[in-house]
Amino acid sequence: MKSTLTQVKDNLVSITMTIPADEASNAYNSAVSRISQHINVDGFRKGKAPRAVVERHVGVDRIQQEALELLLPKYLGQAIYDNKLDVITQPAITAYKFELGKDLDVTFEVETRPEVTLGSFKGMDVKVEYPAIEDSAFDKALNNFLTQHSSMELVLDRPSSETDTVVFDFDGVCNGEKIQGGSAKGYALDLGNSNFIPGFAEQLVGHNIKDEFDIQVTFPEEYHDEKLKGQPATFSIKINEIKQRVMPELNDEFVKKSSQFSTVDELKADIQSYLDNQRDNIKKVNAENSVFKAVIDSASVEIPQGMIDREVASLQADYRQRLSYQGIDWDSFVKSQGEEFANNLIEDAKIRIKNSLVIDKISKEADIKVEQADFQTKLSQMAGAYGVGPQDIVKQFGQNPDFLTSLSQQIVNDKVKDFLISNNNIEYVEVKASKEAVEA
Repeated sequence: MKSTLTQVKDNLVSITMTIPADEASNAYNSAVSRISQHINVDGFRKGKAPRAVVERHVGVDRIQQEALELLLPKYLGQAIYDNKLDVITQPAITAYKFELGKDLDVTFEVETRPEVTLGSFKGMDVKVEYPAIEDSAFDKALNNFLTQHSSMELVLDRPSSETDTVVFDFDGVCNGEKIQGGSAKGYALDLGNSNFIPGFAEQLVGHNIKDEFDIQVTFPEEYHDEKLKGQPATFSIKINEIKQRVMPELNDEFVKKSSQFSTVDELKADIQSYLDNQRDNIKKVNAENSVFKAVIDSASVEIPQGMIDREVASLQADYRQRLSYQGIDWDSFVKSQGEEFANNLIEDAKIRIKNSLVIDKISKEADIKVEQADFQTKLSQMAGAYGVGPQDIVKQFGQNPDFLTSLSQQIVNDKVKDFLISNNNIEYVEVKASKEAVEA
């Protein structure tokens, strides 16, 4: 088979291939035979009608199309291989000349992967910042554990304090009208962690069970309800219950009952290990992001418009699906977002494409391959995350070609990240949070 390549534009190429006459004729006859098996022709059993009869019955064009479907899987692949093309789209036939007894000329177009020019991707000096473990982090984690195993007890002998939970009835009025959704009975509010209107929870402090009183508040200027923005309101309150949180005593007996550990020291060691692992994971992610950003910034590639259009369409489909789950109309959403939304989609598409192309280029430069063991490792990781066995993941997704392609790409991405971390000089810099951030 002969083939001739022509550059159309950018990364679009056209290939004309010539298929020998005898193979084209054999494919044509096979197509006649296949079609005759599925049509009813008066006077003939299925599959027994002569070629001329089948041609009159369905038309030569249909037979030629069937013949092409038989021929092209082999010859398209051969033409792509012979011309050493790295294709990113399915070939699209643009012309063919099919005459029995003559060589068959078929022309198709296909997009090839844009050429990426890598800058630095090995031996770079990269500074990576990561957050220090705050001095209070351990105490907070331990207190969270104790809080999870604490109990709420009724308070009968004192007024409410700012750390209590109060169960109360309330009824709100603004500008002489009842507030829609502004009343409830038996509502429990943690006074120390309230997301109510500013000043609401504070005015419930210092009251006793069965107290009835009014409080005055002002809705924030940024409140979601236009009628209530910046408006004063009055809430009538009745206290039903006051509860205080009682923390357990931290000792070995409590630890045995409430965890898999036997002693307080073991529990504390596990908390510290968790904090250390959390810090190490952040360091790893920050390092991967910092190194990859440096590689991306130094790489160059001309991204064809067709690739951008397809990626934007893919992003739009993802958005549509997520919005439909939330009951949000796509057209209304796009209209509300304005032109900026469309521009952001285009920029996101360009970033995703460039990232993908650079990863692919590095994987080739570093001779990174996906092995069977890599699939097993990835499946085990996914199974662990979902709390099932690897076989369950395979059973649910294994028959989906897109899943296997996605899994393979994830493996390549991970291996490229590991390669970049191993082949560049990383300086880790511990950064302490500001006093304001810690207090917040």
